[in-house]
Amino acid sequence: MADHAHDLKDLRPRPVTSRARFLGDDAALTRALQNGHPGAPAELFDRYGGHIQRVLVNVIGVDQEIADLLHETFAQAFKSIASLKQGDRLKAWLTRIAVFTARGCLRRRTRGRWLRFFAPEQLPETRCNDATPEMREAVAATYAVLDKMSVDLRVPFALRYMEGLDLKEVASACEVSLATIKRRLAKADARFVSLASREPALGDWLREGSRWTAR
Repeated sequence: MADHAHDLKDLRPRPVTSRARFLGDDAALTRALQNGHPGAPAELFDRYGGHIQRVLVNVIGVDQEIADLLHETFAQAFKSIASLKQGDRLKAWLTRIAVFTARGCLRRRTRGRWLRFFAPEQLPETRCNDATPEMREAVAATYAVLDKMSVDLRVPFALRYMEGLDLKEVASACEVSLATIKRRLAKADARFVSLASREPALGDWLREGSRWTAR
């Protein structure tokens, strides 16, 4: 991480005047990044840092590596921004980079050590912050189940049912066709339900026949 050209600690908000030229839309922000505008990296992180963190947390879990993965995602984005031809697709492009980063992390990890929970006061700002102990137990059980699924099933499942992306967004993030993502989600859903049936903390979820939904 030390070799990255852009450190996230340097992405704190800059004065509004330094960003006025590209506050309008993502296409303008993309051009500003490509042209080396000094305030553009901070604006990119301000605009999409929360979204990318949620994607990473939903795919990986609440884990000590999230900050590094967030850094890695944006460092890669800054490095390759010149390749982005459609500036209005900036968010989807960033999401694909985050998914690629998360997949690499999952594949690096050895079984049984991938999930290291923070203490409650150290949790990032996610939907779990105000959860009851029962809900936290269910979340832990959910990620224990996901850890038993292949990366190709786990990632689309998390993006669809936990991050709440629509099917086209999931397909785009995973860089596969819509038909392929539908097949993977069907397999992922069946696999998750089969594994979750062995987790007492997920009993109510299964009995109600519910699924993770978008925010």
